[in-house]
Amino acid sequence: MASKKLDLFRRRRSRVRYKLRTCNKGRLRLSVFRSNRHISAQLIDDKNGTTLVAASSLERSLELPRGSNKAAATVVGTAIAERAVGKGITTCYFDRGGYSYHGRVKALADAARGNGLTF
Repeated sequence: MASKKLDLFRRRRSRVRYKLRTCNKGRLRLSVFRSNRHISAQLIDDKNGTTLVAASSLERSLELPRGSNKAAATVVGTAIAERAVGKGITTCYFDRGGYSYHGRVKALADAARGNGLTF
């Protein structure tokens, strides 16, 4: 059962990334990882295979509310947007992975948009 769920998740993730890569060539990718306890985001340059900016709910410097909720996702989205704008990055595309655009993933995206990132 678990392997079927994981297989479906991987298929969704690859389908999303394929669609994004074909229409957004040369742009950076804002990738989101969501676990049951934490959420993290990275700005990735796929040409060079490097991570330029990252933010996570595991960072103690962010002073997050307890738990993995929308408030924590909002703080992480704000942090990654501020760090990206500080490095001169304003445009990217949003890679939600296999996660649905709902709840914490949407809160992170809205916070990043509200603080200077365009996608």
